[in-house]
Amino acid sequence: MSAVDPEMVSLNPFEPGYFADPYAHYARVREASPVHESLLGSWMLFSHDDVLRILRDPTLSVEEHNVASNPMVEAQRDRYRELDDERLVMRTRSMLDLDPPDHDRLRRLVAKAFNPAMVRSLIPRIAVLVDEALDAMAAQAGAADVITDLAFPLPFTVISEMLGMPEGDRDRLRDWSHAIVKTLDPIISDEEVRAAFEASNHMIEHVLAAIEWKRREPADDLLTKLTVAEDEGDVLTEDELVAQVVLLYIAGHETTVNLIGNGTFALLRHPDQLGRLRSDSALDENAIEELLRYDSPVQFSRRITLAPLTVRDVTIDPSMFVLTCLGSANRDPEFWGPTADMLDLGREGAAQHVSFGSGVHHCLGAALARVEGRVAIPRLIRRFPGIALAEPEAEAAWNGRIVLRGLDRLPVTLG
Repeated sequence: MSAVDPEMVSLNPFEPGYFADPYAHYARVREASPVHESLLGSWMLFSHDDVLRILRDPTLSVEEHNVASNPMVEAQRDRYRELDDERLVMRTRSMLDLDPPDHDRLRRLVAKAFNPAMVRSLIPRIAVLVDEALDAMAAQAGAADVITDLAFPLPFTVISEMLGMPEGDRDRLRDWSHAIVKTLDPIISDEEVRAAFEASNHMIEHVLAAIEWKRREPADDLLTKLTVAEDEGDVLTEDELVAQVVLLYIAGHETTVNLIGNGTFALLRHPDQLGRLRSDSALDENAIEELLRYDSPVQFSRRITLAPLTVRDVTIDPSMFVLTCLGSANRDPEFWGPTADMLDLGREGAAQHVSFGSGVHHCLGAALARVEGRVAIPRLIRRFPGIALAEPEAEAAWNGRIVLRGLDRLPVTLG
């Protein structure tokens, strides 16, 4: 099946209000057409069970060369070809875009240096960084921006210190990261492609310089460990090393910014749940899982069919993009029950969300993101009992992205 049914309800991110609340749109599509080919040419899945099945299916690919040619795909490829897409590091040798066995090999090598024990050891340092950020917020005459003052600097500093990256221009690095991750969206302008290419070149130069520095002056940090990581005689090539470092650097803070921002925003709009968390530290762990479920930092994850794939009563041809809607799966009442659209920090089974994906491509940095959220959000709301959204609420600015959903600005009053 390949023709788009004009009567079929399809997701339209250009509809008014989409970015402020995509979940109402997901619900309508999930009810009417949970498996369909979108006007963008990719297939889309919206139910929890379908999404989980596809994420865990080892017969599916993530490598773009497996996508069949069509006018839309060729237009996209032409845009990248003009700019030499081999320099777009998020699209080449990162484990995010590779199938087994290449994916498994790279993941094993990176996991040797990026492991749960290391993440646990970071908790005291994360707490110090959060408290320093909150001290600075307290000195701002009763007003602050959660994104600028906490959600961005915390994960950026943590991943920089983990990697042992040299001191750099934080704002410039953030701009590069923002530009590169736009290539993950299914809709991107020519101007954004050019900006991503330029940012990718800057990021590569920055990472290569850091790698050379670590080879001259090795230290007890993740970047040094990655330069010497070995698995049965296998080591990372320079291109692979650069791609994994850029992936860790970007994914290591972009998604956590969204977790802290989206989670804080959700709590401030649900004062009953805010009060529960403020008064009960036993909720801290489950609260982060529920906040991840309620408004996921990552809304879509893609796969590519290598053979005919039947989902429900629909057969998808080989070599097609399949976008799984994580945000919709996390709100599917068929799985979560009638309270699926409600925020409930005590929700049983909240950790069954798919916000970090599933299967072989489950997010390697999930443990770090959880720890940062678990430290930052409860500390923020307990330090400032009177914290509230600034007026008007419309000042909270969504980033306008389809895949990585987050806020660019979240002004608050601290009481």
